[in-house]
Amino acid sequence: MYIPRIVITSGEPAGIGPDACVALAQTGWEADIVVAADAELLAATAGALSLPLTIERYDSSRRSASHRAGTLKVMHIPTARAVVAGQPDARNAAYVIAMLDRACDGCMNGEFAAMVTAPVQKSILMDAGYAFTGHTEYLAARTRAALPVMLLLSDQLRVALVTTHLALADVPHAITRERLRATIRIVNFGLERHFSLGKPRIAVLGLNPHAGEAGHLGREEIDVIQPVIQELRAEGLELQGPVPADTAFTPRFLQTADVIVAMYHDQGLPVIKHAGFGNAVNVTLGLPILRTSVDHGTALSLARTGKADSGSLRAALSLAVELAGTRSVHAGS
Repeated sequence: MYIPRIVITSGEPAGIGPDACVALAQTGWEADIVVAADAELLAATAGALSLPLTIERYDSSRRSASHRAGTLKVMHIPTARAVVAGQPDARNAAYVIAMLDRACDGCMNGEFAAMVTAPVQKSILMDAGYAFTGHTEYLAARTRAALPVMLLLSDQLRVALVTTHLALADVPHAITRERLRATIRIVNFGLERHFSLGKPRIAVLGLNPHAGEAGHLGREEIDVIQPVIQELRAEGLELQGPVPADTAFTPRFLQTADVIVAMYHDQGLPVIKHAGFGNAVNVTLGLPILRTSVDHGTALSLARTGKADSGSLRAALSLAVELAGTRSVHAGS
């Protein structure tokens, strides 16, 4: 029986990432779960939450084995400074980056089948001097991926983004025919590969209100979006659009699409977070590795209080295990 080895990066040490990792350890998993973290931090977190936890140091030479409830394999990476819950310290930024680098490199060399990322405090990483706008962009640069695509899932709703962590004023210039064409192709391939959709139905949103109102409210739909849709339809992709964003998320319309391709971050993500916040999952398409993530931030005020909801990290891990198994089947066929 194939047991995928999944690495979880525990994220900002002063946030709820360590709490969620300890909570996940309380149940069994049909996967070999390894958490990248400071082992002492996880032990202290378990104590603060009054949860039983036996920590085992990760040994890459050992054969993968299903996760046992109440235990946790830890790939120990020490923090530089003592962690105070709710109070991020820029001096621990290198620790956060070291976790990401180790997990990413392990996925690249086949040590891990997938990586799951708990939230980081981006402002702290940038304050420490790292050019870090988000996990998506950072992992793309480390794996030399040309174009990463964020795909968020909640129940049957899937939303992909053409642009990610970008100032709104810069979005129109970033939406080029080349970028849109590549994004849609990556989304189409990703849904075929990971979700076994033979011919995904892709709805492409417009950028402007009412999808530009025939050019009266903007020309991006006429000059960029519609030509790309027509070109890719000719290649055999099943596309519709440009669809006005204010009608695309109605229940009746969503029955006609397997995925919505939104033009920018806050066009698509507020809807999916409203629909399933705390249980939505982010999958990064376009990478040579499998990576899933939570749909929320570090929730500093909830760290070590026992009030943090681990649902999104649990959903991200569940999806990673499922997709890793799918990859194994495809690799063996």
